[in-house]
Amino acid sequence: MTTGTELGRPIEILLVEDNPGDVDLTREGLADGKLRNNLHVAGDGEEAMSFLRRGEEHADMPMPDLILLDLNLPGKDGREVLTEIKADERLGHIPVVVLTSSQDEEDILRSYRLHANCYISKPIRFGEFVKVVKSIEEFWFTIVTLPTTRVSQGDDSAEREESIGGKSLHESGGGAVNHSLREPSSHLGVWPCHGHVTESD
Repeated sequence: MTTGTELGRPIEILLVEDNPGDVDLTREGLADGKLRNNLHVAGDGEEAMSFLRRGEEHADMPMPDLILLDLNLPGKDGREVLTEIKADERLGHIPVVVLTSSQDEEDILRSYRLHANCYISKPIRFGEFVKVVKSIEEFWFTIVTLPTTRVSQGDDSAEREESIGGKSLHESGGGAVNHSLREPSSHLGVWPCHGHVTESD
């Protein structure tokens, strides 16, 4: 079993976010994390799908190991992006964490019905936001076992697959995490799962 730190390469993360401030906070949280990572940013849904499908401007981009997706995007919104990702055989295995300001129950339910792997409401305070980003990295790349399928450009066949997690808590594929973890982690202060983020005492 291989952990993220043993991959020999940085973790590739695609952030789909149109708010520059939230992009900066996410970048800061990941920069302080334990794992090497490359953060790629798409400012809207069209750019996100071009990145994932390796359009002309993104032909040499790597396939991400994790997608952080805002719902409220200009043009093609996050719900449409999520639908397209999970309907695509080459992309459906990539975990999608919805990271959005919406706390609407309809958005939460719809996201899980569209096979989001996790739904997180963005904290308002700076410190909490950065802490959430760190906990996302911790959870998805040191606790969860994930499939990382590299697909050749223009070829539907996978070249290889490797696990990048620690313990096997996640089934490969596009289903939502089966554990609705609402209690905060004692050492991180937050859990990156459905429900409002709370700080530990």
